[in-house]
Amino acid sequence: MASGHTATREKHGRELRVWDLPTRLFHWALVAAVAVAILSAELGVLAVHMLAGETVLILVLFRLVWGVVGSQTARFAEFVKGPGAIRDYLKRSRAGGEAAFTLGHNPLGALMVVALLLVLLVQAGSGLFTSDDILVDGPLVPLASGAAVALLSSLHRLLANGIFVLIGLHVVAVFFYLLVKKDNLIRPMFTGRKSLPARLAATEPRRAPAALALAILAASAGLVLLVLRAAG
Repeated sequence: MASGHTATREKHGRELRVWDLPTRLFHWALVAAVAVAILSAELGVLAVHMLAGETVLILVLFRLVWGVVGSQTARFAEFVKGPGAIRDYLKRSRAGGEAAFTLGHNPLGALMVVALLLVLLVQAGSGLFTSDDILVDGPLVPLASGAAVALLSSLHRLLANGIFVLIGLHVVAVFFYLLVKKDNLIRPMFTGRKSLPARLAATEPRRAPAALALAILAASAGLVLLVLRAAG
């Protein structure tokens, strides 16, 4: 029995705290807010849909700032790489094993993160100017021309389909890594910890203070509320 435990430790190595609490809370809060936005739109509960959209906007603004000043693995500079780095990662990924290990997002995952954030930012922002020309207007519709409202309303509806595609690709990728690569990306986003290959040396990523995350979130919420009140 002891030898079995030893073999397991040698195979998996130790665990590092990779994802900080603000990043994990953001991730699952965004999942919930997007789910509520989609479901409420399908059910026609537009008051809830607008509130969910404003929540998405606040969360995305927070993540954009956190991606600059936050913890090491949350920073865009840490995981957003150029084409050369992506090709190198794909080559290492084909080799398998420790060669493809990354502490945080890998270069391919980074593309999905950036795409989702940008599309959700535009989607939530355009929703503020969207009108169905019947009963419901977004809070910033009075500030825009009729042509701008029509354009942004069309963009909002079009991007909804794009979000479904991105979510589907994201889910497929997560299960591909889980079932084929044997790399569980879901558990670390709950626990914050990731198993380090036994022969790979690494130190725990630097973490930014939680108080900074709270300040950024409050500022993001304050900015959105300020804009909404100014429009009202």
